[in-house]
Amino acid sequence: MNKLLAMEVFVQVVDAGGFTRAAENMQLPKASVSTLVQSLELSLSVKLLHRTTRQVTVTSDGAAYYERCLRILSDVREAEESLSRNRASPSGRLRVDVATGVANDIIIPALPGFFELYPDIALELGCGDRPVDLIEEGVDCAIRGGALPDSSLIARRIGVLHFITCASPAYLAKYGRPLHPNDLVRHRCVNYFSSKTGKIHEWDFARGDEQIQIAPPSCLAVNDSTAYISAGLAGLGMMQMPSYTIDTYLRSGQLELLLEDWHSAPLPVNVVYPQNRHLSAKVRVFVEWVADLFLTHPGFQSKAPARQPAFEQA
Repeated sequence: MNKLLAMEVFVQVVDAGGFTRAAENMQLPKASVSTLVQSLELSLSVKLLHRTTRQVTVTSDGAAYYERCLRILSDVREAEESLSRNRASPSGRLRVDVATGVANDIIIPALPGFFELYPDIALELGCGDRPVDLIEEGVDCAIRGGALPDSSLIARRIGVLHFITCASPAYLAKYGRPLHPNDLVRHRCVNYFSSKTGKIHEWDFARGDEQIQIAPPSCLAVNDSTAYISAGLAGLGMMQMPSYTIDTYLRSGQLELLLEDWHSAPLPVNVVYPQNRHLSAKVRVFVEWVADLFLTHPGFQSKAPARQPAFEQA
């Protein structure tokens, strides 16, 4: 049995939801597809698929094996691609993880240009503020803000985030406007907590030689950037957010800038990927593309030394 072919056939059966469609996609006889999957199950001593007359579904063992097969087949294709002279048009599945705000505001609007350059790449874009384990979850690369404790990842700095303090007009009409960061202890604030540790992030301010770090009183804490903005717009409290995410709301008057003579130290933004992905053409071109994208975005340009994260993932 050709183990790699059997793995590819198994993946195709799961993706297609049946043997007939998988056989058509691979241009193989249906009997050959069925035989290869049965041989694979026999060699593993594990049932990978539930078969009925109406449908084929994956077992729990099959689901775990499916993810491993995807990684193995991807690694094989990348190894072949790295030795190929024709590297101008990378192809295959590319899994990228980014925070929801970065996905909605930066990455997705620019993707038409990316696909014009690389039409053969099938991008799977994971969106959320939860930090992911790239190796364990089979993610090719991610965009992250803050310190990078995982030394097994290769990182490329692509920009910085600048944080500003703001609130809705409705909130300010009811509670007033702070004149100094210390005034926040008498206000209502929307806080952000870590999805991983549950810790609420502190706010920091600097003006000249004066530096202040506080844990403002929280009326509400969330762990999602979209929910965070929604809470601020609803007048639930003041918030501290990356400037690029709320520029539109400031221009429209839905939010107002506070403590303008104070600044919060910027947060470094990196694109990171596992060391075994560095030869992959599809990862390489995405990293170059996203680095250029952030380089030309005014919201990510460096103006001051970077600090530790207020958000775990940018």
